[in-house]
Amino acid sequence: MEPIDISTPAIVFPALSVLMLAYTNRFIAISKRVRSLHEEYLSESSQVIYRQISVMHKRLTYIRNMQILAIFGFLINVISIFLSLLNIEMIATYMFASSLIFISASLSVAMLEIYHSVNALSLQLDEDENQWKISNKKV
Repeated sequence: MEPIDISTPAIVFPALSVLMLAYTNRFIAISKRVRSLHEEYLSESSQVIYRQISVMHKRLTYIRNMQILAIFGFLINVISIFLSLLNIEMIATYMFASSLIFISASLSVAMLEIYHSVNALSLQLDEDENQWKISNKKV
């Protein structure tokens, strides 16, 4: 394996910051939705709301895991930059490769989270469709 120079891991650095920001925004949005679902569930105990809360719980777990993997990737990337500064290029190269593995794992978990977000939306749409059918039968 060819050693890397300091610019290679440094190029990934800004992308990791944007990735962490995107993950944090997803977490904040889902947290707000969970709180509103909780309020809805307290006022109207519905099976649909319960299922949505269950899906949100899974999504929050995925987002936590996405963030943890991305943070490990970020830290290992910083270590590879530091090792490059110390002219320990070979270990820096392996550390950089490790950071890419963690980032890839984080993105893979992000795909799972997106899959579950579509499921949560499907639950809501199914409920809306059922309400529409019920209201049109009354007419």
